[in-house]
Amino acid sequence: MSVQEATEAVSVQLNRRSFTVAEYERMGQAGIFSEDERVELVCGEIIEMSPIGERHAGCVGFLTQLITLLLQRNAVVWVQNPIRLDDRSEPQPDIAVLKPRADFYRRSKPTPADVLLVIEVSDTTFDYDRRIKVPLYARVGIPEVWVVNLADESVETYAGPSGGSYQTTRSHARGEELQSSAVASLRLSVAEVLG
Repeated sequence: MSVQEATEAVSVQLNRRSFTVAEYERMGQAGIFSEDERVELVCGEIIEMSPIGERHAGCVGFLTQLITLLLQRNAVVWVQNPIRLDDRSEPQPDIAVLKPRADFYRRSKPTPADVLLVIEVSDTTFDYDRRIKVPLYARVGIPEVWVVNLADESVETYAGPSGGSYQTTRSHARGEELQSSAVASLRLSVAEVLG
């Protein structure tokens, strides 16, 4: 019997350690994560984030500038910063459009009640964003999520969270328009988003 066959034949029960946001933040303060290390806490697990490629970075940069210009002072554009969803999840979406707040979230991180729209840009992480992060955002009631799928040249939109899932989902291709349901003044073409 080969090692691979033996491994497949044995069912191993692994004990996993789940972390709270408070524990995760203490780890960061203690220097457990290096400055360059990109991690986020999702459902109690510390997830290593993929390196940001050129197309991903360009898309996030373009969307950040365009959304900031379109919304002016009517929202805060939160770029690759943490959002505290609950005691076990503090993801760092590529872009979050937040309700305006006088302190610009200097005193406390945004929570789901502060979020109008989350945008995740995916080149290699589309399945993770769609299967893990989108349902997580729905469970905490974030009104709308866009997932930019760079590989397939499309944008999926999710809106109307209810019962832990989004009631409205749609895939948009080049030639179509994106109209936010949560931010009325936010309208973009898919071609603009994809570049």
